[in-house]
Amino acid sequence: QLQLVESGGGLVQPGGSLKLSCAASGFNLDIVGAGWFRQAPGKEREGVSCISTQDGSIKAADSVKGRFTVSRDSAKNMVYLQMDSLKPEDTGNYFCAIAMLGGNCLNHAEYDYWGQGTQVTVPF
Repeated sequence: QLQLVESGGGLVQPGGSLKLSCAASGFNLDIVGAGWFRQAPGKEREGVSCISTQDGSIKAADSVKGRFTVSRDSAKNMVYLQMDSLKPEDTGNYFCAIAMLGGNCLNHAEYDYWGQGTQVTVPF
């Protein structure tokens, strides 16, 4: 069964860190693209960071470059998002997603499977 389950969200003070995890059951993470997206209330879903299907390269949104790091452990079927130096504008519901084909891995339209999300809150 193909399933994505995120965990690791929570409330963290500005400047703090969180590590999000995504259990990707039924996927071969070596041949699919994996991405993290977030959505804040009243805003569109935006790509945060991702691993490309085509060549395994990593992309990150300008707003998180140098602070967030995506990684995967194919043996454990896990995808991670390490988030450091968190800011209030990082607040949102964070989703893990899998893309079966290549493309711009920061584009949510490229993705076929989604988790339910985990909430990250960084207060002002």
